[in-house]
Amino acid sequence: MALLNVRDVSIGFGGALVLERISLQIERGERVGLLGRNGVGKSTLLKMMAGQLEPDEGTIARQQGLRVAYLTQETPQGLTGAVDAVVAGGLDAAAAGDDDALWRRRLQMDTIISRMQLDPAADFELLSAGLKRRVLLARGLVRDPDIVLLDEPTNHLDIDAIAWLEDFLLRYGGTLVFVTHDRIFLQKLALRIIEIDRGRLVDWPCDYTTFTARKQAILKAEAAQEMQFDKKLAQEEAWIRQGIEARRTRNEGRIRALEQLRGQRRERRAQPGALRMQLQEVERSGRLVIRAENASFGYGNRTLVRDLSTTIMRGDKVGIIGPNGAGKTTLLRLLLGELPPQSGTVRHGTNLEIAYFDQLRAQLDEDRTVLDNVADGREFINVNGRPRHVIGYLEDFLFSRERARVAVNVLSGGERNRLLLARLFARPANVLVMDEPTNDLDLETLEILEDLLLEYEGTVLLVSHDRELLNNVVTSTLALDGAGRVGEYAGGYDDWVRQRASLAPAEKTASRPVSPPPTAEPRARPERARGLTYREQREMEALPGRIEALEAEQSQLVQVMAAPAIYQGGGDAVVQTTARLAALEQELAEAYARWEALDG
Repeated sequence: MALLNVRDVSIGFGGALVLERISLQIERGERVGLLGRNGVGKSTLLKMMAGQLEPDEGTIARQQGLRVAYLTQETPQGLTGAVDAVVAGGLDAAAAGDDDALWRRRLQMDTIISRMQLDPAADFELLSAGLKRRVLLARGLVRDPDIVLLDEPTNHLDIDAIAWLEDFLLRYGGTLVFVTHDRIFLQKLALRIIEIDRGRLVDWPCDYTTFTARKQAILKAEAAQEMQFDKKLAQEEAWIRQGIEARRTRNEGRIRALEQLRGQRRERRAQPGALRMQLQEVERSGRLVIRAENASFGYGNRTLVRDLSTTIMRGDKVGIIGPNGAGKTTLLRLLLGELPPQSGTVRHGTNLEIAYFDQLRAQLDEDRTVLDNVADGREFINVNGRPRHVIGYLEDFLFSRERARVAVNVLSGGERNRLLLARLFARPANVLVMDEPTNDLDLETLEILEDLLLEYEGTVLLVSHDRELLNNVVTSTLALDGAGRVGEYAGGYDDWVRQRASLAPAEKTASRPVSPPPTAEPRARPERARGLTYREQREMEALPGRIEALEAEQSQLVQVMAAPAIYQGGGDAVVQTTARLAALEQELAEAYARWEALDG
């Protein structure tokens, strides 16, 4: 028998149904990733599975005595005291009135606290966000649950904490159902994907990588099928609107078929609109963007950044990583000139237009509407030199006309992040500064943002715990160790892991896998890591096609120069063609040299 059985469940909150006649079973030992856009009902489904919310229709059958642990997105209010007291709160409901059971659970509690590397005497309120999440997970696991439900477990965690959580859950071996936007977390843990799409559940009995490939194929087939359907419907609508003679002789069976087509079209839930983001064009900055020389900064007796020397050039995409509290935001503010260095220097290049995404969302006025936060009372904003109505602009970020007029304080976390992106991209910039932009974003929005950053020709400073985003976007990484040292490494997260391992092999056994070892001094400009970064791989894949195109153009121009006609049309054509051939020769030499460098 399944641990949990959802049968024909529907639920709504005043408007269209969020979930409509969905069914699924969860078997013992499964690890299920629950996916879908923001607002489609993922958290709602978890709450119903946990018994915290009742469906409007349908039933949720649970195996007798089923124990469920549910870790919400946010830390519950009112939790205070020592860690062991908070964790013990999970025992009370599970073992109240049974001294033997309570004694066994307390023994299990001590074991779990030890396994999770928690200090039982630590004050819960003073812990970091990552350690608080760890305590709450221990609070749920102490009751020995049959199913663990996790809602965005990696949100606001640093890379260190995410890596620990992945490793723990892989060794845990219990039944997991989790919502996450972290693609590497999904790839490592999920053995089955449940997707919420337009109110329905789609069950994918495969891992995340296989899911993405199959999903693309199905969406393509669905689009083709709907195109054929709409074409047939349009033909039948045109037929029924013909003149009076045609209507006298029309086929009643064909009319009934048309009514059936109309009904099917009304019932069809359209694919939700796609997020459309674009960065505004602006005059390029100078070649030098930021240069720091032995810059240091700290608060009180604690130095957060010590003797930082780095040079950021136009077009660089720099990732910034480190444990929570290590000083990543302070490092950003130091580089941007918002904080003056206490020693050393930070110099900026010319013509910098900086746009800043703030992870604390302090740029949003909670009491003003979405509209006013973007346009400040104006009806139009300029986008790439053209006036654009602010309602139409916000619709690109999936804010309906009604939603655009609500106050910020009623928005969800995902909506607030989309609003910050709308504000950010409403102004021209040649330097993008993004401090944890991926929190609360769904996978589709995250992938669109990633593509946008890849295509962006300006400079990017990116603080993120999203390892896949770092791997795919950044060209170099600044890693803080929590003791003030900042190491600089070529490439993204995986490249940093490889380079760090080559610097200090003994660190593989260290208890904190993210922090560089005290004996490893940061390198100012390291050599490229073994193996190519994601960006270099893409560049290398494109080079053969580019070389082929250049050689084809070169061959064509040689033939033109060999034909008498070019010399009969005057000297300008000869000069231009000769100049282009010389430029092609140079471009081909550079392309071949780059190919050899990447392939070497």
